[in-house]
Amino acid sequence: MASTNANNSESATDAPTKKITLKTADDHFFEVEESVAMEFATVKTFFDDNTETMNGTVIPLPNVSAEYLSKIITYCREHLKFRAESVPEKERKAYDDNFVKELSNEKLREMILASNYLNIRTLLDVLNQAAADLIQNKSVEFVREFFGVENDFTPEEEERLRQENAWAFEGVDQD
Repeated sequence: MASTNANNSESATDAPTKKITLKTADDHFFEVEESVAMEFATVKTFFDDNTETMNGTVIPLPNVSAEYLSKIITYCREHLKFRAESVPEKERKAYDDNFVKELSNEKLREMILASNYLNIRTLLDVLNQAAADLIQNKSVEFVREFFGVENDFTPEEEERLRQENAWAFEGVDQD
């Protein structure tokens, strides 16, 4: 079992912050500040439903791997800091753009799934917009490949649909 400490360093004058321990699907542990964990609506609900028994409890995240939880924690910490410091929208948008720019198509899909499971609306909106921008004006084949969807139409059925809905295939970019 691997352990990961996702703490920010605290100075001697800072009051200690309450920590929450999260356990990923691949058995990594993350000890994060309560404020970060509360950005995850899934964790917040778990916490709210079990307030009497939460002291020292490890919250399992069976649908999130350490790789993606680490990125999500970083994102949430930055956005908490942005809110605390009233950072202008333009700077937050620039951060979000750089955040998604670093993700491959596979990582983008996995981050969407993890953010959806954790129910982090702001991050999910950013990631979904990036996916929408990526597939805009792309072919059906590109979109199927991007989302890992198997084509269950026969060639004849697909051709008939293409003819009936020819308008939908106009202006599609070459893959």
